[in-house]
Amino acid sequence: MKIIILGGFLGSGKTTTLLSLAHYLVEHSSSDSDVKVMIIENEVGEIGIDDNFLRSGGLEVNTLFSGCACCTLSGELVVAAQKIERDYNPEWLIVETTGVAYPRSMQENLEHSVHSKAKIIILVDVMRWDRLMRAMPGLLTDQLQGSDAVLLNKIDLADADHIAAVQAAIAEIEPAAPIYQTVASQGIDDTVWQAISGE
Repeated sequence: MKIIILGGFLGSGKTTTLLSLAHYLVEHSSSDSDVKVMIIENEVGEIGIDDNFLRSGGLEVNTLFSGCACCTLSGELVVAAQKIERDYNPEWLIVETTGVAYPRSMQENLEHSVHSKAKIIILVDVMRWDRLMRAMPGLLTDQLQGSDAVLLNKIDLADADHIAAVQAAIAEIEPAAPIYQTVASQGIDDTVWQAISGE
């Protein structure tokens, strides 16, 4: 089971991005499992989940679309990931974090318990970067440090100079992470997901 942790502050576009990523991974899956992608949603998101839940072990699971299922988490992440691997055996597990989560801690815990490399993707709202960095620089810096890729989102709302300044600031915090400019609401190009996932 391969793992992607999708982080970023509330309102950065995580849920829209998550659905784009999930569709890409299902379409390019080589798994024989009925559930190719399982999502753990660790906060109340925008995905419309109906009442048709499979309730067991702290997980509420619902099929989002063919080959993809989503669960809301009411227990410990590690226990949930182990149960998902055992009961569903998906090719991919995507963890959508809360806006104030520290993804590296989640990465360490998951890699130790599930024995699989977890990639961290951080979503940054280019328009709110300055305001959030003034209000909570420690949180944003910690979310970015150690990330495997950064999606600089909502670039359609910013001018070129502002985008360049934010991208430079992110590169200074985490120089090893590639930065992709995106407008999640208009769709994310498959080449971005191919580069990040390796699929």
